Amino acid sequence: MITVHTSGIQHLIPVAGSLLESLEKSSVPVMSHCRSGFCGACRVKVKKGTVEYFDTPIGFCNDDEVLPCVCKPTNNLEIEVR
Repeated sequence: MITVHTSGIQHLIPVAGSLLESLEKSSVPVMSHCRSGFCGACRVKVKKGTVEYFDTPIGFCNDDEVLPCVCKPTNNLEIEVR
């Protein structure tokens, strides 16, 4: 499961493909553009847990952020979507 914090609301959503696909399928609004780890538009802050990348991301993200378009959770994940 993925715990998502957005606009002061907490959502529990199932894993369904990439992290970005999981967010979209659960109607959690998240910005995205390239969908290939290049632009960094979709980055989210990780509060707890880890992810596994399908491809090495090129887009910028801080140490506590991930690019959901090219990763999936490896365990229970808690993220903050801006």
